[in-house]
Amino acid sequence: MFLKSINPATGEVIRSYEEFHSGDIDKAVGDSDRAFQQWRNVPLDERSRLLKAAAGILRDKQEGLAFNITVEMGKCIVEARAEIAKCAGVCDYYADRGAEFLKPEMIETEAQLSYAAMRPLGPVLAIMPWNFPFWQVFRFAAPALMAGNVCLLKHASNVPGCALAIEQVFQEAGFPADVFKALLVRSSRVETLIADRRVKAVTLTGSTPAGRAVAAAAGKYLKKCVLELGGSDPYLILEDADLPSAVEACVAGRILNAGQSCIGAKRFIAVDKIYDEFAALFTEKMQAITYGDPFDGRCNMGPLSRFKFREDIHMQVENSLDKGAQLLVGGVLPEGDGAYYPATVLGEVRPGMPAYHEELFGPVAALIRAADEDDAIRIANDTAFGLGAAVFTRDIERGRRIAEEELEVGCGFVNDFVRSDPRLPFGGVNESGYGRELSHYGMKEFMNIKSIYVK
Repeated sequence: MFLKSINPATGEVIRSYEEFHSGDIDKAVGDSDRAFQQWRNVPLDERSRLLKAAAGILRDKQEGLAFNITVEMGKCIVEARAEIAKCAGVCDYYADRGAEFLKPEMIETEAQLSYAAMRPLGPVLAIMPWNFPFWQVFRFAAPALMAGNVCLLKHASNVPGCALAIEQVFQEAGFPADVFKALLVRSSRVETLIADRRVKAVTLTGSTPAGRAVAAAAGKYLKKCVLELGGSDPYLILEDADLPSAVEACVAGRILNAGQSCIGAKRFIAVDKIYDEFAALFTEKMQAITYGDPFDGRCNMGPLSRFKFREDIHMQVENSLDKGAQLLVGGVLPEGDGAYYPATVLGEVRPGMPAYHEELFGPVAALIRAADEDDAIRIANDTAFGLGAAVFTRDIERGRRIAEEELEVGCGFVNDFVRSDPRLPFGGVNESGYGRELSHYGMKEFMNIKSIYVK
């Protein structure tokens, strides 16, 4: 059996990769477990040095690595370069701060000495998606490796070239053999990997159905699990918002990566007083978005990563229109090669429509009218998801209060679009998953926080 790397801009098969068979998988897990026994004792300053070396390689080879991303999943080359730069940044972040994050926490008790020690768990299985094929991996791997864990990567089956390129980065940086290992396997192998006693924990970034399956397996085998799942992020535009600025942020949050992002802006909830003006400005900006060859720096969007995903989102658009949504721009399947889809705006979206309830994983925006602030908050929370949200208002304290106290999400932004940052914890609630990545919180997810008591 083979994994095929297919260029979504042309439909051409780039290369086929032979899948790991059972013996390959068993050997890889065994090698990883043996590597952990050595890596866990490597001094922190050496781990830091190696992460810095990985950051340097990412920067030195940025163009070639970005090419891998663009050709395998269609991301615009400008965005692909930025993704590689962000990966270098997260390596630097944990290289610089990891030792501080891992310091024992001294706790006063009746004992002579008592504290919480941070110890690594062992091999961690990372099940990663195609939409940010380098960043999703590095935001897990950098803190995990700095903490003394080792990594087994099960990447999405359509980006095997990226998976192997990431493994090569760590090898060239000088990490010991098998500390980071890419497994060329399909999803059908995941439960077997989770069941392996040598695998100590699992992290998944992916869809909510995939999260349910992984959580069930992790629960069955009593493995620590972190899930970053789907989202239908609401953006609240209040009557006192700076509309031109809000529109810029909203459009940027919607079209990033051709709309293929869990934390992409998806539902735009504007209060009635400014709904029509916001809709007109937003639609005008979306209409100006161009799609085409992802290697053409003049294009705003490349293709969707697979033709099936284009069919799925077009069906969501058509079903929403059938139920009464207004088509303000886009919504027509392009002719020709490539899995392209135009920037699309649906107006007057209401309950009962797919665009209201479902995740829109592509460049489609749902505009929803709210009576006032309270109604906008109610609509924002009327979802099974809970990943990110944004509020646009000139009243900073008002925005902060809504973001912190009212919105049921893991990431609340005010006057900007939602994105991940190594300095901030990242993750969701409800059907967007549980656990946190990034910051010191993400590093400690895969640690044995061990109580030490010395009398």
